[in-house]
Amino acid sequence: MTGTAGKDSKKNKSMLATQIRISYLILILPNLVFMFYALYNLWQINERYNEMLNSVVVASEFSLDFKEDFDYETYLLIVGNVTPEDSRIPSLLADARSVVDGLKDVTDTADNRKRLQSSEKYLNNLEGYISGIIDNLGYDDRYDDNMLIWENDVQIVTSLLQETINQYIYYENRQIQSAQARARAFYLNIVKISVALLALILVAFVLVSFWGPIWITRPIEEQVTQEQKKLRKAEFELLQAQINPHFLYNTLDAIVWSAEAGNQKQVVKMVGSLSDFFRTSLNKGKEVVTVREELQHVRSYLEIQQIRYQDILSYEINVPEELYEFMIPKITIQPVVENALYHGIKNRRGGGRITVTGEIQDTDYVIRVRDDGIGMDEERLMEVRAGLTDQNPGSNKIYGLYNVNQRIRLGCGDEYGISIDSTYEEGTTVTIRLPGKKFSTEIVEK
Repeated sequence: MTGTAGKDSKKNKSMLATQIRISYLILILPNLVFMFYALYNLWQINERYNEMLNSVVVASEFSLDFKEDFDYETYLLIVGNVTPEDSRIPSLLADARSVVDGLKDVTDTADNRKRLQSSEKYLNNLEGYISGIIDNLGYDDRYDDNMLIWENDVQIVTSLLQETINQYIYYENRQIQSAQARARAFYLNIVKISVALLALILVAFVLVSFWGPIWITRPIEEQVTQEQKKLRKAEFELLQAQINPHFLYNTLDAIVWSAEAGNQKQVVKMVGSLSDFFRTSLNKGKEVVTVREELQHVRSYLEIQQIRYQDILSYEINVPEELYEFMIPKITIQPVVENALYHGIKNRRGGGRITVTGEIQDTDYVIRVRDDGIGMDEERLMEVRAGLTDQNPGSNKIYGLYNVNQRIRLGCGDEYGISIDSTYEEGTTVTIRLPGKKFSTEIVEK
């Protein structure tokens, strides 16, 4: 009897163990299916992020100064300051074509593929125009023909090309934002399903044994944690990747973290400011805008940066309305403000303030950008002032100011442009001088 009872006990224990194992298997299988589904979709989301990221990174390699550089090099070629052999035009075209060709491999939207086709057509047209100009250089009486090609063909096509690439970047970033929203929604669904499954497993295992649920749920919890880390890492890599300009990804980074923190008002404000920033940057290809439009561009930039650097940055834009309808080359003030932030405010401990003011002076008007940052000593100030007019500025820290100054001087005359005053540990003031209302039409014509 004892032997039979022992056998029955062992048999019952074996059956119980089998039933527990079957119960474990029944409970684990749905989780395995769910985890496979989640991993597969997370992998797809990550791959999609990488594709869009690669697209924006490649597009960002397109020179922001392509139009100005190409137009200027073509002008130098026409007036005979450079020979076709010494001209930078072939390298500019080659770099631009390399960017367009690279985008073909990473673009999957129909609209942006059309934009790439248009960009390729514009590059072909530019090559044809340059070939015609070089042919005309062999004749003494075709200077006017070349100038017509430069004014009526080259400048228009370079504007169209620059605008098309800017639109490409803008719409790719809109797709990134949409994909980010979908990824966030998918992530929340995963969390909800995971919580529901974990609760079900916990209840079932408590009914079977005390230690079973602990042993079963631990690897599941660890797996969910790993998946959360993978998603976080994918978002972090996407939003921290460096492109040109870095401002774009830094802004997207701030938007993502604000959203995850549940700060919806801040997200809406930053996305709106970013949208306004790019809308003003594109601005239908116009090279000259009103002071009102330019200040809106600066305000959008500073609103974003103030959110990012709220502990150290404050700003004030105090330009009288009588200046709002004056004309100014597009993206003139923003690079100066950016320079004040990164090389003035950030290099000094504690908070700082950027102030943008303006006033009319006789037939001209001036815009001043002042910061109370680290400033410059006399030696550095002399270097920067010299670098504003040097054909090869020695420091990339002043290249933005150099570019703005050269665009103003080329468009308005040598008496206009940028001047700088600075005192070490007190701050820097950059003054932008431009022709007033009576000269506004001349800027547009030039």
